[in-house]
Amino acid sequence: MSERHPRKRAAFEPIAAPVVRDSAMRRPAATVAGGVLVLLRAVAGIVWTLTVVFPLPPWLQAVAGAADGSGEESTLTLSDLGLDAGIFFGVLGAITLVQAVFGILLLRGSNVARVIVMIVSTMSIATAFAGWWELGQEITVGTTLVTVSLDILVLLALSSRDAAAYARRNERR
Repeated sequence: MSERHPRKRAAFEPIAAPVVRDSAMRRPAATVAGGVLVLLRAVAGIVWTLTVVFPLPPWLQAVAGAADGSGEESTLTLSDLGLDAGIFFGVLGAITLVQAVFGILLLRGSNVARVIVMIVSTMSIATAFAGWWELGQEITVGTTLVTVSLDILVLLALSSRDAAAYARRNERR
């Protein structure tokens, strides 16, 4: 009864072969893509901050209005948000700095940074979904479409086997 059929696999055994760890492994494209996407997310935050602080030119407002499907020229200012400029810049500056640091750590092969970025990306996607589902928030180019799409791409890149193997290449077994 304790015999196992040689062709059967245990339910908890992974289907794919285990990844071989190699400390001399070259940085895979998935890790580079994930790190660059996190850095692009930081840049997108800076661009969004600039659009809140400085009004867009009329031609760009028309393009942004057409891109989100509303046909309106809408601008968001600090007074609309009800925030002090110092607090606004401080919080967004800190977020941008943290994203840039995590992007650099990803490129250097940090597994902790990889896992944290994947968790934050998952939470960001879930938050955007909950806002759409429960609160009726629109997902447009002007709101969360760019961040959600970058988060999805980051998750796809960093959850690959190559990215995991590269991030875990120096771990002891």
